[in-house]
Amino acid sequence: MAESERDRDSAGRARSARPRDGLGRPLPYGAEGVERQPEGVVRTAAETLREAQRLLDEGKPFHAHEVFEDAWKSGPEEERALWRGMAQLAVGLTHAARGNRTGGVRLLRRGAVGIGAYPDPHGIDVAGLAAWARALARRVEAAGAGTDEAVDAAGESPRLTR
Repeated sequence: MAESERDRDSAGRARSARPRDGLGRPLPYGAEGVERQPEGVVRTAAETLREAQRLLDEGKPFHAHEVFEDAWKSGPEEERALWRGMAQLAVGLTHAARGNRTGGVRLLRRGAVGIGAYPDPHGIDVAGLAAWARALARRVEAAGAGTDEAVDAAGESPRLTR
């Protein structure tokens, strides 16, 4: 498809209209995919956490990352690093579930550091999430380089709040 023929959203921004699977991977046009998260939704912290937890529990960490990204972009400046770290945790799980060990390990560790500066805001279990991310990163890393065995996204989904 030529650059001028790229899919665009209603605001004219480039946005692929290809359907996606539960881990956010693009599928061929015409395939049946998973409904995508709308972009730019402004939610309260509690709504963000509820929606992201639902998606994580369903094995859709890519979609949970999009919810966290909305909070990161629309939330108060002093919480942006928190929501970015939460998005990184979800993307880390996404990569691990896709079999991308290197990306999964890197983002899980980065997300754990990113949320670490926050003392359990909005009921988020920061210490528990950071420990979960570090443990999953160690397991994924120990499973061996050169393998593409994926983790079970739903089975590995963390609890976000206490």
